[in-house]
Amino acid sequence: MVFESPSKGRLTLESMFGELLGYIAEAPNDRYKLIIGSDSHTRHETVFVTAVVIHRLGKGGRYFFNKSHRRAIKSLRQKIMYETSLSLNVAAQLTALLEKSGRADLDVEIHIDVGQQGDTKELIREIVGMVTGSGYHAAIKPYSFGASKVADKYTK
Repeated sequence: MVFESPSKGRLTLESMFGELLGYIAEAPNDRYKLIIGSDSHTRHETVFVTAVVIHRLGKGGRYFFNKSHRRAIKSLRQKIMYETSLSLNVAAQLTALLEKSGRADLDVEIHIDVGQQGDTKELIREIVGMVTGSGYHAAIKPYSFGASKVADKYTK
């Protein structure tokens, strides 16, 4: 899996993880949250983007993203389920790396592109259950900027 960074270019998952740890090492006494969120956009095909954000609470952060293309998916429920599964897959890989590196204490949050307004409100309970059942904190709109802002920026 290849990630892109606006400042570091193309990175493997392991290289991206090294950048995350390096960012934390710059200010080790600060508090951090690791955020993973996905979004998609459909035209002739569906473009999926998964963003990984390391947020230094109150002091900004850095982000990385992976972009993939699939056949056009018209079903909103299917797209949201797939976006969430992409986020959970990346979260599981990063969680394993965090455990190996002794950083299992880092707060990991999954940002989901659903909210109380619009067509996705019917999916909130099911999707949040999918995330919390996997052992992660879930954030929905308007608090899910990892999906609705960062990942969304690269779907077009």
